Amino acid sequence: MSTGVTKPATMNLWKLEVLRLVRTKRWIALLAVYVFFGLLGPVTARYMENILGLAGGELEGAIINFPDPTPVDGMIQYVSNAGQIGTLVAMVVAAGALAFDAIPEMGVFLRTRVPSVWRILLPRLVVPFAAASLAFTLGALAAWYETWALLGPLAAGDVLPGIAYGIVFLAFVVALVAAIAQVSRSVLGTVMTSVVILLVMPLLGLIDAIARWMPTSLLNALAEIPAGNPASDYVGATVVALVASAGLVVVAVRAAGRRLS
Repeated sequence: MSTGVTKPATMNLWKLEVLRLVRTKRWIALLAVYVFFGLLGPVTARYMENILGLAGGELEGAIINFPDPTPVDGMIQYVSNAGQIGTLVAMVVAAGALAFDAIPEMGVFLRTRVPSVWRILLPRLVVPFAAASLAFTLGALAAWYETWALLGPLAAGDVLPGIAYGIVFLAFVVALVAAIAQVSRSVLGTVMTSVVILLVMPLLGLIDAIARWMPTSLLNALAEIPAGNPASDYVGATVVALVASAGLVVVAVRAAGRRLS
């Protein structure tokens, strides 16, 4: 006999998270940033001299000679631009999903209807990560194609590992946002704290003994492997990023659970 009370279908949290990503148009922001820079990077590398000439005009007779662009330059341009702005957009999207207590009514609604914090967090972890990874991959493929068309071919054995390492980096970023979101309780605070941490990490990487272990080094793999760095150089950073990501998710779950007590 029906009691007239609708039991929450926690399995629909996955569908709801996908719909929220789509209906808020956040997926467009991710895709636009990565694909835009994927298409623009090789063009910028190919025509940098012309662009600077048009922008700066004559420099009192000074002559600036640019080296001939190489295929690697196309990926360098993509990583340098999309790596910064794309990561920031990914953090904003992830923070909007994971800082669910930023809107008290939403937090209370979810906690009183879903029996486990883990069931709340899991789709909010996976969906933004999947969206960011897909956007990053499509942008990298666009940059790869444009590089082939304008600058010359790059070997798949150099590009594909770089894409894989970039996805591991994004997993670390989303896990970091998840942990901070359960403490900050605001989207802006979560994003700003995450940005500061990601800015500090490369400073630690200036120490040679630490650099090869830093998760932030994975973002540059897409540009550095085609330039000649062995793909195996990033294995250590990958292990650190995966272990750290798992630890950060555990911290997020425990921190979110403590709010129930």
